[in-house]
Amino acid sequence: MKTDVLLFTLLATSYEQHVGKRLVPEPLSGQAAADWLYYSAPFCVLAHNAENDPVFMYANQAAQQRFGYSWEEITQLPSRLSAGPQDREERQRFIDQVKRDGYSSGYSGVRVMKSGQCFLIQNATLWQLHDAEGRYQGQAVLIPQSKDL
Repeated sequence: MKTDVLLFTLLATSYEQHVGKRLVPEPLSGQAAADWLYYSAPFCVLAHNAENDPVFMYANQAAQQRFGYSWEEITQLPSRLSAGPQDREERQRFIDQVKRDGYSSGYSGVRVMKSGQCFLIQNATLWQLHDAEGRYQGQAVLIPQSKDL
């Protein structure tokens, strides 16, 4: 599932539709693009599902390293726990804004690692995930920058 082409296609197609840019560099496509995003991307990408209490369904290696979780751990983690208790209300406001608008960029906010250490994400883009039939599948975020607090 880490480099699943169908999940990658959902992420990349939705990103391009909302943001108007490619998620991976040209000329990569298919399995090569999915592999690049998971193993080599110099930025974090995470996605959560469409459940009432969404759980992460994707986190590339950059995201796993930043948040301090393995694939097995992060794909069982409710996404709300990526923020500390004091930051969850603000995080939810951002998520609700994206549900209304389709995507948002330029977001900064405090997140928490598995260890409990906090860090600041900067200039993040969050977008809605819709499959080929237009069904809502969750949300994804691209985090190009972060710094320890």
